[in-house]
Amino acid sequence: MVTVEWQRSSFCSGGGNNCVEVSATADGIALRESDSPATVLTTGRRALLALIRTVQSEASPLSGTSSPTR
Repeated sequence: MVTVEWQRSSFCSGGGNNCVEVSATADGIALRESDSPATVLTTGRRALLALIRTVQSEASPLSGTSSPTR
């Protein structure tokens, strides 16, 4: 049995069950919410990096605006 080590987001509020957790796996990256640990989303490293970069660029305080919700 493989043991998965989860890391909590630095934005986790008070260490309770309202956190995003991430773990590296042999196939890529696994994500879950601490209040629902049985539900796991898996993605590739490149896809997650592209998502993070897009979110960061669209929410950047330096841009002065944010993209409209689609």
